[in-house]
Amino acid sequence: MANREYKPTLAQLRTFVTVAEQKHFVSAANKLGISQPSLSQALAALESGLGIQLIERSTRRVIVTPTGEELLPYAKATLEAADAFVAQSRGALGVLAGPLNIGVIPTIAPYILPSLLKLIEDEFPDLEPRIVENQTEELLLRLRDGQIDVAVLATPTDATGVCEIPLYEEAFAIVTSPDHPAAGRGDLDLNALKDLELLLLDDGHCLRDQIVELCKIAEVNRTPGAQSVTRAASLTTVVQLVVAGLGSTLVPVSALSTECARPGLAIAAFGPGVDAKRTVGLVMRASSRRRPEFEQLGELVSRAFEQATESSRKLLPR
Repeated sequence: MANREYKPTLAQLRTFVTVAEQKHFVSAANKLGISQPSLSQALAALESGLGIQLIERSTRRVIVTPTGEELLPYAKATLEAADAFVAQSRGALGVLAGPLNIGVIPTIAPYILPSLLKLIEDEFPDLEPRIVENQTEELLLRLRDGQIDVAVLATPTDATGVCEIPLYEEAFAIVTSPDHPAAGRGDLDLNALKDLELLLLDDGHCLRDQIVELCKIAEVNRTPGAQSVTRAASLTTVVQLVVAGLGSTLVPVSALSTECARPGLAIAAFGPGVDAKRTVGLVMRASSRRRPEFEQLGELVSRAFEQATESSRKLLPR
């Protein structure tokens, strides 16, 4: 029977949400930094106070009950509101401070993070950034579940439950072998894609999808990489495959100085007016009230991008 005077604590709600997300008591306890008995006690106290079962336990798996599934969004919203309250209390309205879980996709993270983290340290010393690098789909899942606060992604994502803050547009450059006819040119159009044996990142990377879409616009008759057994999980690996003579690829300009300033490569650029680029933005939960803070973070991300591309632009054909 429910206790009408009972009020759950934030710790109890966080325990319920974490168990529901992890579907595993040990993993949930590790994530919260508490012992498994303490976690079980907190969950039991929550269920006892409410008079309902939220989690069904068995020896092999953890199942969220239908009632638990119904109440889970409310628990997450409560925790998010509490976190926003604490974040606001650390300083003036809209000032970045305290822990912040930032998701970044792999084709952005290595190239802007050095500058971004330095900017954060200089301008928001009370902010504690925690970086999570992963593919777009996983970051959106974590964002909706409250595991990260904001994400730097290629936009639009067309995802539900989120909103986006546009930051910048980034052009793609062609990376190929020095003896390729396109090498060193700066006036290419999308038809040039028909003459390239394109090497792409593996499925799940949004950069792969963007390049495939460009090929469709250019009416390339084959899907890039469709028949290839080669699979690359990082842009670094793709570029090394180009060095080995296995083909060509498209690289975001911010990555050029890091990935392509090495022997065995040549760079080509699309001409003015050619729409071969991606839009990058900050993605946040639609329910979040921290947009003023995230807009300040977005300004730092845009400045970090400009710093990252400064040296890369020197590699582009003039």
